[in-house]
Parts: sequence; C-alpha cells; structure tokens
Amino acid sequence: MGRLDGKVAVITGAASGIGEAAARLFAREGASVVVADVQEARGKAVAAAIAAAGGRAVFARCDVARAADAQGAVDEAVRRFGGLDVLYANAGIELDKILTETSEEEWDRVQGVNLKGVFLCAKAAIPALQRRGGGAIVVTASVNGLTTEPKLAAYCASKGGAIMLVRSIAIDYGKDRIRANAVLPGWIETPMTTGFLATPEQRAATDALQPARRVGQPEDIARVAAFLASDEAAFMTGSAVVADGGLSSVLNGHRFG
Repeated sequence: MGRLDGKVAVITGAASGIGEAAARLFAREGASVVVADVQEARGKAVAAAIAAAGGRAVFARCDVARAADAQGAVDEAVRRFGGLDVLYANAGIELDKILTETSEEEWDRVQGVNLKGVFLCAKAAIPALQRRGGGAIVVTASVNGLTTEPKLAAYCASKGGAIMLVRSIAIDYGKDRIRANAVLPGWIETPMTTGFLATPEQRAATDALQPARRVGQPEDIARVAAFLASDEAAFMTGSAVVADGGLSSVLNGHRFG
C-alpha cells in the first residue's frame, strides 16, 4: 500500500527537476499521474518511464500561464483516470536581475508562470476536487518567498505571492475539505540552478554554505510534496513548509553589500 493509493494527481513542470522526481514518486506511492509540462518530448518520456515501471501516467502539454492549458491538464486527469485528488503546482522559472534591469515582459513572464500559473491551475482544479469531496493542492514556492537574495526581484515577488495565494485557498476552500500547502525549497540541483554549480569549486562553495553541507536534490522536495498530498497531512493546510537544508537561516543572518 502506497501513501497515495487510488489518488489522481496533476503535476506541473513534471518533465524535469522537482516535478519529474515528484511524478515518479507519486506513481510509486500509488497515484495515477498527469505529467503536465511545456516540454513535450521530455514529458512524454517521463510518463512512458513511469508506465514501464508499472505505474499509471499520461502526458498533457501545459503552459501554466494559459488558462486553456491549465484546464486541459485537469480535464485529462478526469478523462483518463476518472477525477482529481491532488494538484501539485510545481512549474516555475527564475530571473537573475535587479528590478531596474528587469523589462516589463520579463516581469510578466515570471509572474505568469510562478504566480498566475498557480492561480490558473488551482482555479481549474478546485471544481474537480470539490466533485471528489475534497483533496489537496501543493505548491512549490521558495524560501525566497520569505527571505531574499540579490538580483531576484521578480522571482521573490512571485514566490511571496504564491505563499499568500496558498493561504487564501486554504481559508476559502477548507469548507470543501480542500487543503492547500506550499513547500519552500532552498537551493536544489535542477536544470534551473546549473549556473552556480557549474564547476567543482562552485559546487564545493555552495555545499559549504548550507548548514546541511549539501545542496538539495529534487527527491528531497518530492518527498515533502508527497507527504503534503497524502492523508498523513490531513490536519495541515495554509502551511509554508521550509525544506532548504538550513539555507534560510544563513540568508537571514547575511549582510549583502
């Protein structure tokens, strides 16, 4: 028996990184998974690998910043697996720029994926969750929604907004037995973070900065998301769960020049 047996989950950004790790883990824990991503070839490969390992998964092309795509991913879950129990809104992008160097188009793109994408996916998912008598929404936010670093203005704003959106969903839909929680990663080794892990020296310096003495792996966050999606977290809603190897403790005490 897996902790997600019988559940149906839509996972966005599931073609790589944290989303891929979550899709594979959710399937191993018994969930039927919609692998939702804009990366079609990679997303189909992830779904095929899950199926080859004995799990249940399908791919849905999904740009989370488009309402039709968000609705399409939910509709695919209902069509292929009979309903929806879990939305894991994980898709995200980063922009390493200070505010005055950020164009309006760049700002809109970051907010579109990281914040509007959560809004659109939750808006599409909630009616399906209500029809099942409740369910779970999990969102990948970031420790940068609570504490910031240089050159991350748009990113930090989007992740702070995502945390507050999660809390609003928890308040408004608790009566429908829908739980909403955010997981807040620190530095995780994904395609989005390859820049500061490019050389052995950079990797060693980054590892040394963490109280845990290593950067996180996608599976570290996937395990937290699986817990929040499961019935084991039945009394958790509106929470912002930090899983950062202690990074936020370091950032809170750091003075940036």
